[in-house]
This record gives sequence, C-alpha cells and structure tokens, in this order.
Amino acid sequence: MLLLVEFMPAVLAATPMPSGCGLDQASCSPAGPSRLPEEDAGNYAILSKAGISTVPDSAITGNIGVSPIAATAITGFSLKADSTNNFATATQVAGKVYAADYAPPTPSDLTVAILDMESAYTDAAGRLSPDFVELHGGDFGGKTLGCGLYKFSTSVIIPTDLIIFGSPTDRWIFQMTGDLILAANKRVTLEGGAKASNIVWQVAGFVEVGVGAHLEGILLVKTAARFLTGSSLTGRILAQTAVTLQMSAITQPS
Repeated sequence: MLLLVEFMPAVLAATPMPSGCGLDQASCSPAGPSRLPEEDAGNYAILSKAGISTVPDSAITGNIGVSPIAATAITGFSLKADSTNNFATATQVAGKVYAADYAPPTPSDLTVAILDMESAYTDAAGRLSPDFVELHGGDFGGKTLGCGLYKFSTSVIIPTDLIIFGSPTDRWIFQMTGDLILAANKRVTLEGGAKASNIVWQVAGFVEVGVGAHLEGILLVKTAARFLTGSSLTGRILAQTAVTLQMSAITQPS
C-alpha cells in the first residue's frame, strides 16, 4: 500500500519570531519560524500538479508524484509499472513514481498530498512578523544568513555563493512574491549544522537553478521549477505547476 504523505491536519497559525535570531549570528539555540505542515510528510522528493520532465540522465533520490494529471505528464523517465499498478519505477529515480491514473489507493492519496502541499504554501506565504524585509534588496550574493523569517515583495537572486548558517534545530522561511534565481555554477552552502529540511523557500513566481548550481532547502513553488544542466538540490520540490530537470540531481534529505 502506498505510504500516505502525512501533513499536519491544519495550517499553523502565524507565529512571531523569537528574539535574538538574525543575520550572521553564530547560534540561535534553536530559533526561527515554527514548522510548516508539509515538513512532517517527507514522502516526495518532487510533487507536481502539472508534470515532471527530465533530459536524461537526472538522478532523483526519493519518490516523485503528479496529480491531478496522469503518468503521461512524467516524461523522460522510461517508467515501468509495478505489478500492482499502484506505482512505477524508473532507472533515474531511487524511489517510486506515482500518478493520478494509477490503481487505488494512489489517486486519493495523491489528492490528499496535493491539497496539503497547497496548504503548506498558503501557510508559508501567510507567516507574519518577518525578521527581515527586503534584506539586501533581494540580492543574496556573497551573504551569510542566520535563521528567521525573510520577506520580499520582489524576486530574490543569488549571483554568487550564499552561506546559510545556524544550528541543526534553527529554521528559515524565505517569502517572495517574485522569482528565485540561482546563477550558474554558484552554491548555497550550509554551515554550523544547518539542515536543508529546516529551510523553506516560498516562491510565488518561478525557481531557476542555473547550470552546475546547487541549492539547499524545500521549495514551495507557485509557478514553475526549472533546474538547468548539471544543477542539483538537497531538499524537495513541491510545485503547483511544472518541474523541468536537465541532467539534475535531486536528493531528498533524510
């Protein structure tokens, strides 16, 4: 039986940020925004409403799924259906592949997952009392960012390497009404014990990870997620539209 994606049942209330959490701080012990509903799921490396495509060979560690569309929207993977027809496998996926036209209970499980993904997006976008507003004008190039809630009314760009610094229990949410763009061959690096599973990028526009670039964190994407040739992510892609990969590596954190 397909393992359900288990989100918390209700959207969390907006929570003021704890004091003492901020940019370039050595430790937050722990601090930052409270958990999002989707972070208790952990079952999909990629979940999309509009399709997942790849230019072989990408490498995905974790399950992938699409809904309400059918498996025909998963392209470039050479899917092989399991005997139960609950899921499929693919050489590029170290996990299982799910689609809305597979045998029950997969369709209903995916419906729940998609609704909870949308709730998580709404939760992240609606968090109040940001620690930082329009920090650096949305240019993160060469910066070191401590835990907290970051709010932007435009796009966020990462033209040079970015460091996210904090303890293993510290948390980050980046809210943006525009796009998230990571330049080619640049990296987001975690230091101090910070974990990709504690970093959320809520993006109303699109996400673009450039050629050979590396990103960390959970992507809650309203528009599209584009990973260009040789790019990579340690995290998850939860997209309300299409996900396109070009020989990319997507690794769901444990």
